Parts: sequence; structure tokens; C-alpha cells
Amino acid sequence: MSASPVDETPVHPQGIHPVDEKLPALKMATSGLQHVAAMYAGVVAPPLIVGAAVGLSATDLTFLTGACLFTAGLATFLQTLGIWKIGARLPFVNGVTFAGVAPMTAIVASAKDKSDALPMIFGAVIVAGLLGFLAAPVFCKAIRFFPPVVTGTVITLIGVSLLPVAFAWAQGPDPAAHDYGSGTYLGLAAATLVIVLLLRRFTRGFVKQIAVLLGMIAGTVLAIPFGAVDFDAVTHADVVGFPTPFHFGAPQFHIAAILSMCVVMVVSMTESTADMLALGEVVERPSDERTIAAGLRADTLGSALSPLFNGFMCSAFAQNIGLVAMTRIRSRFVVAFGGGFLVLMGLCPMAASLIAVVPRPVLGGAGVVLFGSVAASGIQTLVRAGLHKDDNIMIVAVSLAVGIIPITAPEFYQAFPDTAKIVLDSGISTGCVTAVVLNVLFNHLGRGRQTEEVAHPMESGEELAPAH
Repeated sequence: MSASPVDETPVHPQGIHPVDEKLPALKMATSGLQHVAAMYAGVVAPPLIVGAAVGLSATDLTFLTGACLFTAGLATFLQTLGIWKIGARLPFVNGVTFAGVAPMTAIVASAKDKSDALPMIFGAVIVAGLLGFLAAPVFCKAIRFFPPVVTGTVITLIGVSLLPVAFAWAQGPDPAAHDYGSGTYLGLAAATLVIVLLLRRFTRGFVKQIAVLLGMIAGTVLAIPFGAVDFDAVTHADVVGFPTPFHFGAPQFHIAAILSMCVVMVVSMTESTADMLALGEVVERPSDERTIAAGLRADTLGSALSPLFNGFMCSAFAQNIGLVAMTRIRSRFVVAFGGGFLVLMGLCPMAASLIAVVPRPVLGGAGVVLFGSVAASGIQTLVRAGLHKDDNIMIVAVSLAVGIIPITAPEFYQAFPDTAKIVLDSGISTGCVTAVVLNVLFNHLGRGRQTEEVAHPMESGEELAPAH
């Protein structure tokens, strides 16, 4: 992706890439906190849903949520700082993947004794994580099938797929509540969006870069008079807590549960590959085969270790790609600071509750900017993807259409088995697979054939075909 006309990213005098640059401590801390704020709701949602399905008490539910925050922090350390050949060493935040929610709740429903449900899930995640770790060197070789026409399509789909999340947040915390989608909630989301835009337009330097964080703080303050801010989580939270290993029991290994989580792992690895390619474009350090293999090892090892501390499967968070794209703060150490905050919140429930204070509508308003920035980055990549070729137009058109199906027609795959729906209901995964397959069909098979060029997607291209 080409740099913008005014690139505010600092360039180290010794030629260090911005990804590897260590910024001042205050700047890293505040920017890292901004990353945590952007992804917090996505991390805590799966444990809340699964915990409610199991029937956990409020105390155990808080414990499970804190454990997922703690393990997300550890996985983020693996991804950003890395050890040996593990970790993409890119500004990636890792957390609980939402792709696992449906199969995990299905495992809960299948358990005869609900007390066995979480150990069954943890056992399945451990096996899926270890198998994924072993498969990473093979899985990463698909990189040659991800040219700009594919990556641009996938990046665009990531942003478009995330936007409904922001819209849902903007309507309120509880879809079943009578005031869901009320003018108050939508007004708070709009106010937050406007504040972020004004800060981006009329401020400079560091203040401009943390506009999203400042916008969420301002939005939260605005929400207090409307009763949209709940401080109960802070007043009832413990100061110190540690995710005791195997708090819910030793892991259990059941074939059906393992198979379902292995499917989730494949989906997660596909999305992580797409995310790494996207982030590589955003930070202007393209992700090669080695980087993707190392990143997938971090994802899968983090997932395998997560159940030890009562956490779920981990994956890269696409939300934060938008934040990197918008702020142009590309340092991986900033995100490592965010990982530190996640670990702290896992060890200190009261600290975690402070982030939880931010109302969902405020997150929704900020999310419009964050997720829209991801889609915009995808469009920038598509600009240089050779869309003058009719074949590439078809790849983008069909892949986007397939990827948008779960968003525009959520019940489209309702007749398919639950295992298949794990993949099909992920527009990012289906769109990615479609783009890869079509790219192979049009650009790899029969390379000797001549490709027609078109001046506009709606033209047939016949008038541009060479005369014989």
C-alpha cells in the first residue's frame, strides 16, 4: 500500500522500520491502552456467552472473563515480541476468537453434566492448538496464492464484516431491552464519532493519533447524565485475582468436541493469514511465508496454552488493524504494551472493570472509524491489484458477493450442518477461499491464454480485444 501524501509516521534516523521502533513510554502506554479499548468487547463477549450457557455463577463468570483477558495478553506477547520462530513480530493484538462461540455452546449443550462442559472445551482447544502449531509451516505456503487482488478483497471484507459489530454496539448493550436502538444510544454513538472526526481534523501529532481513545473517554463522560454508564463492575470487582490453572477441572478429551474445534482452528488460521497479509500492507512490511508461519505458530501455541489458565482459543484481532491504519502508529511494542494491560486486567479484575465502563454505543461510534479504516485499506490495495484486467474484476466481484452473504442474509446457510456453518457464516473465510480459488482458476491455470482488459467493470471488454 502506498504511503499517504502526508505520512506522520516517524522515521528512525538509523533506518529502523517503524514496526520495530520503541516510542516514548507514555506514548506507548496510551496508544497500547487505545488498542485494548478497541478490542475489549470482542475479548469478553465469548466467555460471557459460553459462561452463561454453562450456568456459571457471577463470581465464576468474572473469573472466566479475567482468565480470557490474561491469556489474550500472553498470546499478544507471543505475537508481538516473539520467541525463536514463534510470533509475526507485527503490531497484532490476540484474543479469544468469536468463531469458536457456536461450537463451544454446542459442546455445552451436548454435555450430560454441565460441570464437564468447560473441561471438554479446554481439552479440545489444547489438541486443536497443538495440531495447528504442527500444521503452520505447511499452511503458510499458501502465501503465493495471495496476490494484491486476493489480499485487497480480503482486507475489504474484514472491514465490511466488522462494521455490523459497530452498528450493533451503537444500538445499546442488550438487544432484548426495550430501549435497544433508542435515540439516546444512537446519539451517543454519533457524538463519539463526531468527536473522533473533529480530533482527527483539527489536532496534530500525538493528540491526533490517540483520537479514538480520547473520543471514547469523551463519549463515556457524555453518557453519564443519560444513565448509560454502569459503575457496578468497578465497585464489586476484586483488586487482585489470579487465573488458577484448571480452575474448572482437568481437561477432558472427546473426539466430537476435538473435531469441531479443529474446524474452528482451520477457520481461525485462515482469518489470521488474511489479517497478517492485511496488516503487512498497512505497516508497509509485507508478510512473507516466514512471517505468516511464525504468526500462525503464535496463534496456535497461544491457543494450546490458553486452557491451562482457563482461556479459550486465541486469534489475531482484525479490529486493531483499523486502529493501526488510522493512527499510523506501527510499533509492535505499542501493542505489546496493550498485551501488558490485558495481563494486568487478568490479574486485577478492578482494572478490567474500568475498560468495561465504556458504554457499547460509545464503542460503536469509535468502531465505525476503526472498521471503516480497514475497508479503506483494502480498497487502497485493490487500486494496485490490476483491476484493468477483466479476470481480476470477476475475482473481486464474486468474492465480495460471497463474503457479504452472512452479513446481508444471515439465514442463507440455515439448512447446512452446524459444522459447515462454522465456516460458511464467516464472510471473511468464505470470501478468502473464493478469492484464492478464483485467482488460481483465472491467473494460474492456463497462463498462456490472453487476458482481456477493460476500461470499466461494466464493459464487456470485447472492443479492447486485440485484432487477429
